[in-house]
Amino acid sequence: MRNPYAILGLKPDADEAAIKAAYRRLAKSLHPDAQTGEKSGKKAADAQTRFQEVTAAYNLLKDKGSRQRFDAKEAADAEMQAWSRARNDQGFEASPFAHARGGFQPDMAGGGGDAGGDIFSGLFGGLRGAGKRVFRARGEDRVYKLTVSFLEAARGGKQRVTLADGRSVDVKIPAGIEDGQQIRLRGQGGEGHGGAPAGDALMTVSVAPHDSMKRDGLDILLDLPISLPEAVLGAKLEVETLSGPVALTIPAGSNTGTRLRLKGRGIALENGAKKGDQYVTLSLRLPDEPDRHLRDFVSGWGQGLAHDPRQKPRS
Repeated sequence: MRNPYAILGLKPDADEAAIKAAYRRLAKSLHPDAQTGEKSGKKAADAQTRFQEVTAAYNLLKDKGSRQRFDAKEAADAEMQAWSRARNDQGFEASPFAHARGGFQPDMAGGGGDAGGDIFSGLFGGLRGAGKRVFRARGEDRVYKLTVSFLEAARGGKQRVTLADGRSVDVKIPAGIEDGQQIRLRGQGGEGHGGAPAGDALMTVSVAPHDSMKRDGLDILLDLPISLPEAVLGAKLEVETLSGPVALTIPAGSNTGTRLRLKGRGIALENGAKKGDQYVTLSLRLPDEPDRHLRDFVSGWGQGLAHDPRQKPRS
């Protein structure tokens, strides 16, 4: 394999964004699906070979570990060449595969005696046939967007999606997944080459908002409007939770902002390690339309009342 930087038209100091942009530009024109019409016969075969070469170069450089090992091998090769030239200049017989103190020692049998051997063994599978290596490259990962409801994200579930190649698969939604997280479907991406594994499908999750519920970590937050009689006298009201409606006792004399806790009614992760609670915040709500009976009651109730809600409590 030629230098992967040269294959992609890059310099060795190229960043990840430049590597990805170069690959996409080349792959778009060289992909087998684009080789129609005049690009047939030998031209199509040449494009296929070039596409495989570009894909292999990209797969090597996008992986930080493989790229570091390749760069290290290139540096070692350059060091050996400089050392060899110096030996020749001094009139000594020099071997391009030996250091005086036993440094970098490539495996001439292709067995991976150095970091570079592992790289090329992985790319080409260590296979040889008819005097030439067999091309081998992992398939490309493909990214999708997946929108799930608030309750699906909190409780978990399944959703059927259609992939780029037209296949439909069931995606498991893990309980407690958050907006922006990814679900990896192994082997559901682009097809591998030369017997290499396929890439993965990456589902980027977008969680739709709920009408009344919000999330805070593993806890669920909900605002509950109550009437004046319910606030003054107390009541038992039905409240929505992730697992269905439950009866919640409203204490007599509750104010707007009173926060009640439903223990264990939050998000429960699948491993069972943690479980959140649900917090219900009360909000006093008066009738939208004028209520004569309520006005008469408050007028009579307020006479002679010493309570001042704006007075600071005594310390």
